[in-house]
Amino acid sequence: MTTSGPDLTRRQPVPGAGMVVFRGDDVLLIRRGKPPYEGQWSLPGGKIEYGETAAEAALRELAEETGTTARIVGLIDVIDSIGLREPGQPGDWHYLLVDFAGVWTGGEPVAADDVTEAQFFPYHEAIARTKWDRTRDVIGRARDIVAALSAPQSVP
Repeated sequence: MTTSGPDLTRRQPVPGAGMVVFRGDDVLLIRRGKPPYEGQWSLPGGKIEYGETAAEAALRELAEETGTTARIVGLIDVIDSIGLREPGQPGDWHYLLVDFAGVWTGGEPVAADDVTEAQFFPYHEAIARTKWDRTRDVIGRARDIVAALSAPQSVP
């Protein structure tokens, strides 16, 4: 029996989790070592494993890819990343990404796993290095979450 291609009706989005980690005003970025986005600067993150919460996955991926640790301080957004073959056609990939804001707690970045570089950059440089508008937006929203934590609280 000959088939004309994969059965796209059985494909499902792949759940993933990532983190925007701040150390002061610096943002941790990684350079992806494999598709999609190979060679591009991005946020640490990856697939959520069965039985793992999104937050656990984000922290695990952070440690695996960079050797660093962080404390999650907020949920930023849930984003669809869909790679299209051509307009109107099913995607080559579909990730459903849960992004968290985090504050660095330890370790110096060292590229590992599927990452070729891991480094903290000043906020504006991190924004300039990322190519995807949604990533830049997520980094900005994470900065707002982290800044709100250190803002003086008014007492009625």
